[in-house]
Amino acid sequence: MRVLSVDLGTSNTVAVLSAHGREPRVVEVDGAATMPSAVYASEEGGLVVGREAERRARLDPSRFEPNPKRRIDDGNLLLGDVVVPVPEALAAVLRHVLREVSRQLGGAQPDEIRLTHPAQWGVARRNVLLSAARSAGISGPLVLIPEPVAAAAHFTSLGHTLAPGQALAVYDLGAGTFDVAVVSATQSGFAVLAENGLPDLGGVDVDQTLLEHVGRQVSHRDPRAWQHLLRPESTADRRSRRALQEDVTGAKETLSRHPQTEVPMPVPFDDVLVTRAELEALIRPSLLRSVQVLAGTIRQTGLPADRVAGIYLVGGSSRIPLVATLIAEQLRVVPISLDQPETAVALGAHLVTREGISMRTGSVSAPQLPVPQSLPVPQNLQSPQNSPVTGGFPVPAAPVPGQQTGTAVPVHTGPIQHHFPTPPRAPAPVKKRSRRTPVLIAVSVVVALLAAGGGYLYFKGDNLPTAESCQNKGTADGTGFTDCLRQLAGTVADGGQCHTGESPADVTCALADSYTVNYAQFGSLDQAKQLFDTELTPLTAGDHVAADWRGNGLEGAYRAGTGDDGGVLVFTVKDRPLVGWLTHGKTVTPDALADYFIAHVQPGT
Repeated sequence: MRVLSVDLGTSNTVAVLSAHGREPRVVEVDGAATMPSAVYASEEGGLVVGREAERRARLDPSRFEPNPKRRIDDGNLLLGDVVVPVPEALAAVLRHVLREVSRQLGGAQPDEIRLTHPAQWGVARRNVLLSAARSAGISGPLVLIPEPVAAAAHFTSLGHTLAPGQALAVYDLGAGTFDVAVVSATQSGFAVLAENGLPDLGGVDVDQTLLEHVGRQVSHRDPRAWQHLLRPESTADRRSRRALQEDVTGAKETLSRHPQTEVPMPVPFDDVLVTRAELEALIRPSLLRSVQVLAGTIRQTGLPADRVAGIYLVGGSSRIPLVATLIAEQLRVVPISLDQPETAVALGAHLVTREGISMRTGSVSAPQLPVPQSLPVPQNLQSPQNSPVTGGFPVPAAPVPGQQTGTAVPVHTGPIQHHFPTPPRAPAPVKKRSRRTPVLIAVSVVVALLAAGGGYLYFKGDNLPTAESCQNKGTADGTGFTDCLRQLAGTVADGGQCHTGESPADVTCALADSYTVNYAQFGSLDQAKQLFDTELTPLTAGDHVAADWRGNGLEGAYRAGTGDDGGVLVFTVKDRPLVGWLTHGKTVTPDALADYFIAHVQPGT
């Protein structure tokens, strides 16, 4: 089993490969463990990526984009006189990685590819990444994994233990953005309890701050020449600006290891000596903001002190010494990091087990946790002044804006295994449907409430119906449930609000929040697939969610979308002619449907 994990970062891309039963290893692309995520539109056509792109940027910087991932919402890039769609720019980076991996595998391709993404990315951004992966030539199994889940998985591989109920705070400072997530261990894996971030803080912002500091030291000598550097008009100016940017970035990285360094300057300016103390004074306010967000996110979960196992630093920019210093000073917790924190996410993606990866593009949603109005701060996350963050940045008592809840993915916590069952495939593109109300989206607003004479049987263990027995419809009870449908319904059947449905539904169940779920059993898999294809697949035009699910001894796939009359999520079973569809009378997002399905409808929840 050849498994490739790729962390396509804002500035650098990291790939990890396991093959032929060997331990996962970081793949050296172009001779290094990290490959620049940069792209360059060559004059002869096509895109050049990585270090070659950076080299060519000195020839014509207008054709160069160093951080295409940061432009994911822009749609297109203008590189010189060439318009390049963002998915194609990302695809070029992935394609280069795949070529190198294939070369190292003797021409073979990976059996499974895993891509990581920020936890806060919505379905639109994840679909851009999926589109880039398919354009890069990835036709086989593909799984998307949230970055904090992968980071937490890697944390457990370092000898640290996360018992069920304990949580880890993941502080991810990359080149483009800052993200923080609190990840809790559960019996089945990990759940992201809360997440937040700062879109305007990353390594490139630190570079810009240092560049402005250098400018203040030299611009007085020749203000006009400095303006040409800031706003290049000629090719020579753009080359000088590009060279200066590289030297500033190099100086920043050097100051993580040494107390001072010099920034080489183009003519007519003298080289500038910068010290770590100067850089830290410049970026301290921004990094204090990040610590504020970190403390606020932990506070949002309401976890007691003994359930926060630690703070894990990932992302290349987290190696800035001031990051660990501020966290230790302000939160009284010494964070944990690697010598190469930019590799943690890619390595951790290898440790996430396939079981349970079902929500959206590779994550499972957990129910939102109730948040009290006033949340206690764990004692080991408080400063001596009883404020989580000092220096004029108090942590708000109210929920932090922009936080989300709900990602849960089982994570491997023991020795690395080199077997991964088949993951969910990316959703196939579909044609826009005509304006026609599908028969399955009809939602009954008045549901008869049936008195339950006792709890319904919830199938477990050896009592589960076999796939063979479900090929025949069998006998239904008074509410329309066959044994096979009851296995699919799980605890929903125990709610006392199910009754015989109208064709093609065998059973209709009323749920909370205006949701309705229907179940049907057909005479063959072909009949179930035909119903899905003809009536429900067209609803996935536009934004949609598609992934696999498993639970209660079953596994299958689901797809969620919106139509003219509301939202619908359809779920099928892999080897049985069973179909269910979750509907909502009002227009809801595909993400909301997927969240509700995972939390309340998926068998085994």
